[in-house]
Amino acid sequence: MPMNTFSFTSLFTVPRHAVAFFLSGALSFSAISSRAANEEKDFRSLFNGQNLAGWKGDTSFWSVLNGAIVGQTTTEHPARGNTFLVWQGGDVKNFELRAAFRLLPNNEKHFANSGIQYRSRIVDAENWVVAGYQADMDGDGKYVGMLYEEKGRGILAEPGQEVRIAPGEKKPKIEITGETGTPARITAANHPREWNEYVIIAEGNHLRHFINGQLTADVTDLDEANAANVQPGAQGYIEGIQSEG
Repeated sequence: MPMNTFSFTSLFTVPRHAVAFFLSGALSFSAISSRAANEEKDFRSLFNGQNLAGWKGDTSFWSVLNGAIVGQTTTEHPARGNTFLVWQGGDVKNFELRAAFRLLPNNEKHFANSGIQYRSRIVDAENWVVAGYQADMDGDGKYVGMLYEEKGRGILAEPGQEVRIAPGEKKPKIEITGETGTPARITAANHPREWNEYVIIAEGNHLRHFINGQLTADVTDLDEANAANVQPGAQGYIEGIQSEG
């Protein structure tokens, strides 16, 4: 029964700015487990470690096992597209999110993909589909730490890029203004198939992603007409499980 393994631990955020999340990965197993939020007094845990209270999604994929939120697809029960587990705690403003994750591909293609969706909105409530900013991750580490906009403008910053996004006539102007680290440092920051820390800091239109303390994406989004955080109903979600076919 081929599947991948994707896990989140230590999930907590600044309390005044509630977030929700979604997980994605083809034929994937996903998890979020809790840690005492009082390690950082200004943060709050988003998962109680026991059940899916405060979260909503397709429970044929999502459950709690051994203190973790688990999302799983198999050959016999694949997801037909993106599906999301959504935290119901409120809308996102400025926040810092910290999570630990592990992604373990275990299929013929050795493929797994997931991420953390934030400042997003539900576009298909029946199937738990959302659109908005995504802090990406994948089994091989090629896309870990980049900024992608789900059902929007696509790749906004690849790992290691500092980017300024401006309005354009037909599509946004994405200007690479610098780098957050050398390619070697960015690659070394991620440990495939092991536990890694993901930090997302969103302050106004300034978005930053960190993997194990290494800044991997630094984006200033000046494309106000299309920026995810200005869309009606923009919230945050943890990325859902996704099937690739």
